[in-house]
Amino acid sequence: MRFFSVTNPVTELLGRGSVLDHEKSVPSPQSIDTPVSLQPELPVNLANVSPSERVLTDGKFFRVGAKKFFPKGVTYGPFKPDAAGCTFPTPERVEKDFELIRQLNANVVRTYHVPPRWFLDLAHRFDLKVLVDYYWPKHTCFLDDDESKAFARNATRQAAEALKDHPAVFAITLANEIPPDIARWYGAKKIEAFLDELAGIVKRIDPQRLVTFVNYPPTEFLQPQSLDFISFNVYLHDPKPFSNYLDRLQSLAGDRPLVLAEFGMDSQREGESAKAQFLSGHIEVAFRAGLAGVFIFAFTDDWHTGGSQIENWFFGLTDRERKPRGAFRAVAEQYKRAPYFPLPDYPKVSVVVASYNGGRTLPACLHSLRHLNYPNYEVILVDDGSTDDTAKIAAQFPEVRAIHQSNMGLSHARNAGINAATGDIVAFTDSDCRADEDWLYYLIGDLLKTDACSIGGHNFPPPEDNWVAGAVACAPGGPAHVMLDDRNAEHIPGCNMAFWKWALDEIEGFDPIYRAAGDDVDVCWRLLQRGRKIAFSHAGFVWHYRRNNFGAYLKQQRGYGVAEALLRYKHPEYFNNLGGMRWRGRIYSPSRVSGFLGRFVIYHGVFGSGLFQTLYTPEPAGLVTLLTSLEWHVVLTMGGALLALIFPALWPLPVLTLTASLLMAAMAALRVELPVWQRTIWSRPLIALMYLLQPIVRGWPRYAHRLQRGETPTDARSKVRELARVYEGIGSRHTVNYWNEAGLERFEFLGKLMEHLDRDHWQASADSGWDEYDVTIFGDRFTKVIVNTVAENHGGNKRLLRARLSAGWTLLGKVFFWAVVAFVAVLVFVVQHTVPGIVEVFSGTADPQTVVVTQPNPQRLWWVLSLWSLVVVVIGYLHLRARRTLRLGLALLDLTAQELKLTKLDKPKKFVKPD
Repeated sequence: MRFFSVTNPVTELLGRGSVLDHEKSVPSPQSIDTPVSLQPELPVNLANVSPSERVLTDGKFFRVGAKKFFPKGVTYGPFKPDAAGCTFPTPERVEKDFELIRQLNANVVRTYHVPPRWFLDLAHRFDLKVLVDYYWPKHTCFLDDDESKAFARNATRQAAEALKDHPAVFAITLANEIPPDIARWYGAKKIEAFLDELAGIVKRIDPQRLVTFVNYPPTEFLQPQSLDFISFNVYLHDPKPFSNYLDRLQSLAGDRPLVLAEFGMDSQREGESAKAQFLSGHIEVAFRAGLAGVFIFAFTDDWHTGGSQIENWFFGLTDRERKPRGAFRAVAEQYKRAPYFPLPDYPKVSVVVASYNGGRTLPACLHSLRHLNYPNYEVILVDDGSTDDTAKIAAQFPEVRAIHQSNMGLSHARNAGINAATGDIVAFTDSDCRADEDWLYYLIGDLLKTDACSIGGHNFPPPEDNWVAGAVACAPGGPAHVMLDDRNAEHIPGCNMAFWKWALDEIEGFDPIYRAAGDDVDVCWRLLQRGRKIAFSHAGFVWHYRRNNFGAYLKQQRGYGVAEALLRYKHPEYFNNLGGMRWRGRIYSPSRVSGFLGRFVIYHGVFGSGLFQTLYTPEPAGLVTLLTSLEWHVVLTMGGALLALIFPALWPLPVLTLTASLLMAAMAALRVELPVWQRTIWSRPLIALMYLLQPIVRGWPRYAHRLQRGETPTDARSKVRELARVYEGIGSRHTVNYWNEAGLERFEFLGKLMEHLDRDHWQASADSGWDEYDVTIFGDRFTKVIVNTVAENHGGNKRLLRARLSAGWTLLGKVFFWAVVAFVAVLVFVVQHTVPGIVEVFSGTADPQTVVVTQPNPQRLWWVLSLWSLVVVVIGYLHLRARRTLRLGLALLDLTAQELKLTKLDKPKKFVKPD
């Protein structure tokens, strides 16, 4: 057996998220008697402290009060403990250090032990926040040891109590870098569950305190659900891989802020100038990538870990005596500029808001657009025939250019906005959205970094929504983006998307057939089909108000179903045989049922040594979709119930299928992440009900759109009825041949045919580009005829046009037929159980036993045969109607040929090779 080396001094440093490893020499928990949070107290008066100064999450960022807060931090310590065991310098030393940290334009320090109260008071005086780590033995197999777990819980509890309510505390980190072999030993779920338990301890003591877990690439797969924000230590020196990996982490972070908890460079090995350039560049890359904050390792070269003072690493921005190093000024300049680094250009953006009776949320939308952090934009409101107070609201915003039109649908309204736009880029949001103030800064900044023609971003449910809206946000079918990879999308939702105007002109804008939904999907697919790219901005987000009652949610889903019916006709390659949408990318949704009953795949590397142990997420839960689909209920549940009427032994079948649907909906509702402030006792039952009903409500319009096709007018059929008489007696398939010597091609013939059909209002459809036929003509609601044509070139301008017509049933005709079959089956069942058989009793003198024989009743048999003969009658009836439609179709072709002066042939001419 061949063994591979899995350790290397260089790769061990680069692969490890942090150079800090100060916990390996800490005694085991049972030998520690002093609570970890106890530190010598030096009383310092704390003045002007307000709970409103707490840091809170705000979408992908943080906020303190009314202002956004971007952590620009440095790590501080750990330092050699003094005689009393305090791992922090003296207050005098700390005060001088804080003065230097403020000169760095930093606003947060990260400590690796729970600081004493005086430290927090001093930080508050210097307007600094503190990100606090605390020790527990995570580098051991702690889940096997009850004392280790108790130690971790106790340490968490003491840290939370020591930091409770202090406004200088930014957040608590539950752990810093759990070793990958420990994580692999137990598996991700057990580690995540324990970290979630620790988070619960903090929240019970200090409910508003932010918590995080500082992860790193070797354990990327650890994703606890209770974290307020995502933190990673990343040591990648090359800017390109660093930028790529940040996009990867943004995808993992989803709707939570992403913080770079450690990054740095050793100037002893790399040089001070290289370090300054590295830190300067990485700060800019991180903030441009939409990270909420960064921490540089470290403030000083003076640090102590593993029981020893570190002498041969120079990661500090200052030396051991606190003298600034060469990188100090570079970091100070970048922190002063951060987070808003200038974009390479500021193209004018036209923000278009299409609104129809959106008066309830329109003021918040327009107010948010008034305060965007972007210097060159205009706002265009298209009032699509609203009957509420939309016009009055628009008048209150004179800087908004309002366009009022009659109600013509969403696509038409957006096209009106495009026509009125004067910007190079057209951005779209909805009247039920409010934009983050940095929406355009990140959206346009990310677009300029790519060669994409469009870009989109997240849409988050706002925290002020009621509990019903919160449940709707977690229900299936909401607006979601579909990602092909960490940067490129297949679909971006219409409430947050932007396009170069030339790209919209290239595809002639939005298709007006989409009146309420589906327009964004259609535009994305048309752009992709032209070889264009669609980018995604992880930081350019909007708040999107969800439907705030159950009925409105179902109405929205029905509208989505109608849109899917239209999309299926235009883009059949994106749909399966049942009419469901088939995405190439991965859907990102707040419901987070991706992976439900699926398996996450993790690449650990040989013997778990991978520097980047990548998590590969499974496909969205196809089983949930299947067991709650309309087709499942119609075919198996209802079909099983009908079969059970005939064969009573099959009654368990519909019961099991319905039970499976109910259980799957309930399990999916338990799986979703619901914000704490929007949870009630009815939240998950409501979500389960929406999981059960949404596929039915959304699926039915896909079929109804095809079932509700209009009838061809009687006058139109009368015009060709006389011509159709010549085809009496033909079957359900026929071919006709037309000759011309004028060079007329089949496309001209088909064009003339469609012109004739449109003129007389025939119900017909032409090839969409994905069909295997040219034209479908609907003679009535039950029958249709499919027309295929082919042209032969006989030399010069001689053309032989062949047309083959095949009669068939429409979807409504098929439904009618099977409904009759089901009806007959039920009647047969009733007859068999209500009409008694003939009973004959035979008694023999030799044999005292009596033999009872039941003979078939001729009356019952006659009824059964009569009922089933009804099915034969229906088949014959539909067949006759289909033949009539075929004859009408042939007459239409003859009429078209006459208008084009084509010669009809009884049989095709044989090709004669020219001399």
